[in-house]
Amino acid sequence: MIIHTTAKTSEDLTGILELQQKNLVKNISPEEASSQGYVSVVHSFEDLKKLNDEEPHQVVQSGSAIVGYILAMTKKAKTDIPLLIPMFGLFDELMFRGKPVSTFNYMVVGQVCIDTGFRGTGLFDECYQAYKKRLSTKYSFAVTAIATSNTRSARAHERMGFSELHRFTDPAGVEWSVVVWDWQLDPA
Repeated sequence: MIIHTTAKTSEDLTGILELQQKNLVKNISPEEASSQGYVSVVHSFEDLKKLNDEEPHQVVQSGSAIVGYILAMTKKAKTDIPLLIPMFGLFDELMFRGKPVSTFNYMVVGQVCIDTGFRGTGLFDECYQAYKKRLSTKYSFAVTAIATSNTRSARAHERMGFSELHRFTDPAGVEWSVVVWDWQLDPA
């Protein structure tokens, strides 16, 4: 049985971390990364808990296993994970609907992942719809950055309604697309 809910226990957070490890770009083959997508940021249990205490992560459970998740990050988390500080700095410089992004109350999609055995079943879309339903009354939009080489993720986000706001290349030479899902234009 598939259940869409939020992370509530230490076991839920551990399940997120286990799924993250299985799908990290450094832990899968280049062929799998190209065809199935990947995640690139490693979180600690403490980071996930701190973020979850602020705004719970969306999870998909099959039995007791976490088979999907969307991490929730608010603007308050901008200094919590050092690797992500530049991303939040960039968000503060961008304009959206004619105003600086920083003037909005927005949600950052910290990472999204569906277990390989559950891909292509609609769980990605269902998980994002649950995320939006829960958060769109408090936040104007969701924003995230996707490596342009992660084409499966880019296509899936576009299908959900995300549109590109900005594109940049990081110091390591990786090209990223900053995408926004405007919840005020696409109400729950």
